Amino acid sequence: MFGKLFGRDAERPEANPYALPVPRRQKNGTYPLRALGDTRVLALVEAADAGDWEAVKAALAPFDLGSDHAVLGELAELDGVQDWIGRAVDEDKEHRATALLISGARHISWGWEARTSARAVNVTQEQWRIFHERLETAEEQLLEAAELRPDWVTPWRSLLTSGRGMSLGPAVNETRRDAALRREPLDLGTHIEWVSQLQPRWGGEPGQALAFAREAFAGAPDGHRLGCVIAMAHIEEWVESDERDCLQHPRIRTELREAAERSILHHSYERRLGWQGDYNIFAMALSLAGSSTASNVFRELDGVFTEWPWTFMADPQKAYVRFRKAF
Repeated sequence: MFGKLFGRDAERPEANPYALPVPRRQKNGTYPLRALGDTRVLALVEAADAGDWEAVKAALAPFDLGSDHAVLGELAELDGVQDWIGRAVDEDKEHRATALLISGARHISWGWEARTSARAVNVTQEQWRIFHERLETAEEQLLEAAELRPDWVTPWRSLLTSGRGMSLGPAVNETRRDAALRREPLDLGTHIEWVSQLQPRWGGEPGQALAFAREAFAGAPDGHRLGCVIAMAHIEEWVESDERDCLQHPRIRTELREAAERSILHHSYERRLGWQGDYNIFAMALSLAGSSTASNVFRELDGVFTEWPWTFMADPQKAYVRFRKAF
């Protein structure tokens, strides 16, 4: 009865049989999400960390790497993958597309590691050289993966990232965006990449990203995670602004609250693998806006912290803890 009164099903969802045990919390009651909180993803990460391609392929069986950006991201961020994945690309003809996808995604992350997050004027010539060298490898591999598997969306989302880094220009990047959205019109990863692309620091105009986000979410069904694109557009505006309180306006609070209520806080929202990332996006945006709805989001997270998008702050986890205490 109470579930119906509050717009939610009375029955609680079944527990995830693959959920990782909650680790010992830090003194502040928080802990970073590991391997998307899933034992199967942990097995995949451990196999990749060991450089065991056969074990990686076996661990990938439950997942669709051609559509799951979160699982691909776990491999892309893993240091050392670049040392062995090239052999899989060259030797495993049957799974060449998968190996190319993993290698291409890893080379993008590896390239940004060389460039660092410093402002362009502070990046050395040697850093730029390595950055572009790795992104060029990523471009070649991802384009081939996309050709081998034309149904996959993940290569096109990754190509948006490399295209931005290599300054390939609007025509190329718009083509890649359209290729991704033809395959999955409501793909959140692609929309978030385009929100980044439209920022002034990447050649966009003020207000473009938010307009794009609003139009995209307007066409999404209730309970869809695409609401996160609204939150990310506001976070990006905060990053671009010189005013630290630029989101603390009633209209922004209202828009973020309504987006949260129609997406992650809606009873139709499905907590798929990596859902904690969606909640962290809203937690940061709502916190920056000073919205009391942040307390609802933090409560559902129960202390789970994801690096993205808090990496826009100097000390991501401390920022998470500070805002969590504030709400």
